[in-house]
Amino acid sequence: MKRVFVDGAVGTTGLRIVERLSERPDLELITLEEAVRKDPAARAEALNAADLVFLCLPDVAAREAVAMIDNPDTVVIDTSTAHRTAEGWVYGLPELTGLSERIKPAKRIANPGCHSTGFIALVQPLVAAGVLDKDAKLASFSLTGYSGGGKQMIADYKENPQLREAPRAYALSQQHKHIPEMTYYTGLTTAPVFTPIVANYYAGMEVTVPLHRSQINASVAEIGSIYADYYTGPMIRYAANIDDAGFVSADTHAGFDDMDVSVQGNEERMTLVARFDNLGKGASGAAIQNMNLALGIDETTGLNLRRTTLSKES
Repeated sequence: MKRVFVDGAVGTTGLRIVERLSERPDLELITLEEAVRKDPAARAEALNAADLVFLCLPDVAAREAVAMIDNPDTVVIDTSTAHRTAEGWVYGLPELTGLSERIKPAKRIANPGCHSTGFIALVQPLVAAGVLDKDAKLASFSLTGYSGGGKQMIADYKENPQLREAPRAYALSQQHKHIPEMTYYTGLTTAPVFTPIVANYYAGMEVTVPLHRSQINASVAEIGSIYADYYTGPMIRYAANIDDAGFVSADTHAGFDDMDVSVQGNEERMTLVARFDNLGKGASGAAIQNMNLALGIDETTGLNLRRTTLSKES
């Protein structure tokens, strides 16, 4: 039985990982009492005793935790932004060509950011197919539930009614911490103009990339075919029709760990759309998927797939 330790188990992502793994009979969770949770010696012992470690910490603390690991066999999955473009770390988005096979033997895996997961899933296949130029100057909007801001934002929305009155854009200085990985893993030469927006619902994410036909050498139908051919695994799938009486809801995948990608529009203008749970494929679900791959377990073990649930209900 593999031993797993979650360093930072009191944050939103860490709590969800612990909650979900506690139901797994194939894993043993290493836990620390609250009194020693921040004790360096106790943490170091747990970090080195585990077969696999999740780091659910701020960037600086995540780097410090990595430095505490001497066991060469310990696999580390870092959910912070600290190592997402760092040398020696494998990016944990296995749906990208070749990454699944790199994740399986990896000892250092960087879990993707939630916004960047959607953006990369939409853009990278089109760049790889040669229909979207690497020099394209793109914009992206990402609508997210307030759980994406962690425990503090969750508390803010629950305690302050005025925050619930309208969606709020943020990071307008274009310094959002996900932009480097969004640029790097799509192969773009120019960082996108990125606008995240938080709204008054708990979980769910809708990442969009608007395009004029002059920006891309493919029609709506051709882009759909590219997505359908590229995403054949269980976690990301192409969805041709996402319209719900003229609307596209951002919370359709709340509580699930998979994602759908789509393209909607006409001969002149189009919008690429990715929908998923910011806490699922955008955080804990992706981390568990990467853990499964690294431990040689079926990647969907312990995950909740929306399309599987829908097929059972129909």
